[in-house]
Order: sequence, then C-alpha cells, then structure tokens
Amino acid sequence: MNTGQRPTALITGVAGQDGGYLAELLLERGWALHGVAKPGGHDGSVDGHVQQHGVDISEPGVAQVLIREIEPDYVFHLAGISSVWRSWCDPVLTTQVNGLSAAALLDACFIQQEASGKRIVVVNASSAEIFAGSGVSLQNEETQIAPTSPYGVSKALSHNMVQVYRARGLEATNAVLFNHESPRRPETFVTRKITKAAVAISRGTLDALELGNLTSVRDWGWAPDYVDAMAAMADYGKGEDFVVATGQAHSVADFVAAAFAAVGIDNWRDYVRTDSEMLRPTDSARMVGDATKARDLLGWAPTKDFDRIVEAMVEFDMTEEMAA
Repeated sequence: MNTGQRPTALITGVAGQDGGYLAELLLERGWALHGVAKPGGHDGSVDGHVQQHGVDISEPGVAQVLIREIEPDYVFHLAGISSVWRSWCDPVLTTQVNGLSAAALLDACFIQQEASGKRIVVVNASSAEIFAGSGVSLQNEETQIAPTSPYGVSKALSHNMVQVYRARGLEATNAVLFNHESPRRPETFVTRKITKAAVAISRGTLDALELGNLTSVRDWGWAPDYVDAMAAMADYGKGEDFVVATGQAHSVADFVAAAFAAVGIDNWRDYVRTDSEMLRPTDSARMVGDATKARDLLGWAPTKDFDRIVEAMVEFDMTEEMAA
C-alpha cells in the first residue's frame, strides 16, 4: 500500500531494456518501485529494490487487483512483444500482450482513480510502427495512424486506448518511441545481432552475417535518452502524445558499416549475406521521427548520436566476448 511518503510507480516490462533503465532512474529519485515482467523474465537483472509481481495483466481482472494492491501514483506500461517479425509469427498473442494488457491496465487505473480520488499518471510505450503505412517521410504526433503489421496494429490499439481514457479524465500519455538501442538490447533484434557479429567476425569466431533488408531506413536513438523522455512525460502534468526520436535517418546498411568500422573492418560487404527468409511480409521503407513537441514542451533532446550508439554497443560486445 502506498502511504504517500514518496511516489510509488509500477513498471510493466521491468526486466526489459527500457524497464531496466527506467527502474534505475526512478530508484535514484528515491521512488518506491513495483515491477511486472513476463514469466521467466526474472533473470536476476532486475534491481533488488524493485518489488516484483509475477502476474499476467492481460488476464481478466488481474490488472485491477494489482493496481488496487499497489495504489501507484505512476504507471509506466513498457511490457510487450516488441518484435515486428515475431508479431507475424503469432499475431493473436501479440494483440493480447500489446493491446489487451494496455486496455486492462488503463481501465484498472481509471477505476482506482475514481474510487480513491487520487490521481494516477500513466505513460504508455507506443511505437513508430503505428505510422508505418502513412506514406509520410517524417512522422510527428499528427501523422495518420496506419500500421502495416500485427505489431503495429497492437500498438495502435494501446495508443488509441490511452486517448480514450485520457478523455475520461486519466492523465495518460503516449510515448511514441522510434527505434532505440543500447547494450541491453536482446540479440533477437537486428541491431544487437549486427554488433555481436561484427565483434565475432573481427575475432575470427564467425565467418558471415546473414541479414534481411539492408535498405530499410530507421531513426535510431539511445535507450537511456528515451527513458529520460518518458520520465519527463510523467512529470509534465497533463496527458499528451509525444514522439521520441532523433530526426536522423540511417539504413540498416549504415548500421552494419558503423559496427564493422568500430572493429576496424572497412570491407563489411564481404562478410554480409542477404537471406530472403528474413524479409518481413511488409516493411516500411522509412521511419524517421520529428520530436519538436517533446523538445519544446519537455525540454528533451537526445544526447548520443548514431555513431556513438553503435560504438557503445560494439564496445560492450567486445568486453562480453573477451569475458566469454
């Protein structure tokens, strides 16, 4: 139970990349933290000061019991299946995990706020993928929502649900996150696959890197920066939608080139194979965000540029490979 002495926050997806960075940030602020991670997600990586709850919030009634028990001041909904490729393999599970859990959590927060009279602030991790079919080369908060994958649809559902509950009086915000990376990015993501492969090839323990579409253009930021943005949204004082992005466009080939350059390999094309099996059924050609609103209203700006991000990931993979 929250005694009101210090802010209490619930982070779903606390064992993930963003959840981990956010937990560290809020613990530094002295907040009381509760976390939900997927089953098996408790791998010892979650800070011991986070009180963890082994529940599935997409199951009926579970979110309501959890919110009533914790009485949070803030809820950060970061949990979800975050792979577009995986969403094509299991669209039903993706919709349940990403869409229904958001609906359940928002409704639980609304019910708790109505019953207690105490404000609850919700920050939802939305995604640039809701704009994938918009046909606009630079996306902002006014861009048409037009997802092209089950993942994008599930995130659009959560995004719209936030807007519905905001209209009902919940201080609910969408953080429309463009691609963001760090050494904590799982190896199932192409960026981490690239940096690990570059290190392994430079060490002679791997011969080649197999990738899908090298021409896809993305806007890659630094995950701790994006977590800072979400914390700023929680502090802002009213529910809004905010695009979080760098505004810089780079292709997958650029990411490969930067990673190989960081290990001293210039002729990266000699080591990369294109595998048609790894291509997505539909892939948005260009996803680049305009974060003017976040800059103007939150005072937020990215701190790490593209090359520094790739270098930081490669350096981490180098030390990990040496330890192994």
